[in-house]
Amino acid sequence: MHFSKTLLLLFSVALTGNAFAADSIKIGVVGSHSGDLASYGIPTMRAAELVAENINAKGGINGAKVELLIEDDACKPETAANIAAKFVSAGVKLVIGHICSGATKAALPIYTDADVIVMSPSATDTDMTTSGKYPTFYRTIAPNNAQAKSIAEFATGALEAKKIAIIHDKGDYGKGLAEDAQDLIRKDAKAEVVLFEGITPGAVDYSAVVQKIKMARADAVIFGGYHPEASKIVTQMRKKQMKTLFFSDDGVKDETFVKVAGKYAEGVYATGPADVSSNAVTQQFRKAYADKYGDNPGAFFDNAVTATIALTNAVEKAAKLDVKELKEALRTKIAVTPFGEIMFDERGDATGVGYTMYTVKEGKFEQVK
Repeated sequence: MHFSKTLLLLFSVALTGNAFAADSIKIGVVGSHSGDLASYGIPTMRAAELVAENINAKGGINGAKVELLIEDDACKPETAANIAAKFVSAGVKLVIGHICSGATKAALPIYTDADVIVMSPSATDTDMTTSGKYPTFYRTIAPNNAQAKSIAEFATGALEAKKIAIIHDKGDYGKGLAEDAQDLIRKDAKAEVVLFEGITPGAVDYSAVVQKIKMARADAVIFGGYHPEASKIVTQMRKKQMKTLFFSDDGVKDETFVKVAGKYAEGVYATGPADVSSNAVTQQFRKAYADKYGDNPGAFFDNAVTATIALTNAVEKAAKLDVKELKEALRTKIAVTPFGEIMFDERGDATGVGYTMYTVKEGKFEQVK
């Protein structure tokens, strides 16, 4: 489904008590559906579709059907900003996305000015909730500083790394996580940061930074960024017989990383959302995904189901469909999701959502016990 002129008459909502009488409730869904990071965006798009189908099969929200307006930003900031402007000009007031922190951050000023509620399943840049700049932004994943803490504590604590090289992709997400990790390691003083270096995303060869890691005699690398660059760096390190521990983030905890890095992915550590496979809501939507698409959902699917449930729950529970009432509902009304019963704090972060450490074992990411 793509955006068109026929969708310009949005949110013709009449209120009847606490119910919304409308032809449909329009929700923008935007993320990376093409390019190297499509493995993050497509599961989110499908999660939104499955939740919307489930809601509509039960009669919609207070009698109004959910309609999704789907756009692809390819995780590119400029494209993301253009899509945000398109949504706003058409009167869209609810958005699920964006996926990457850089794209999200580029779009947020536009949404903020227009009082659009934005719910991301995967944009972790710490500043987006802590700065107070984006009062209509919410997310169903914990921020980078929580992720960096998990990585730094595991590397220097459980695995006793002493000399750490921190590498990042210079983006809002990767550099932000790297800086958070550096600050935590310096404060904790259990280890030394022997290298802090940015790389150019999309490069073919990272032998220069690999050589710097080797010369610094680092016993661990923390990489802030996404799987295309991580797979190349790990591969080049292992081909040089470097046994340096490799840690990364939820931008790397993806099946695509393992497929591309192959045997060199073995033993890599990465943080990711907690395993919620035993949750009944998780099981419901993972089964729906398998039935419809014939395989398992990818990265951030559970977070995206959570985002869509939380947003539509707020619409259902709000006294009326405006930003003030929606924000109050998000903060005070429980949503039953794959991550349990959640609400949102004043900053926009979901309660009870954290990170778990995983490692690649025999070609699959497994939770570290």
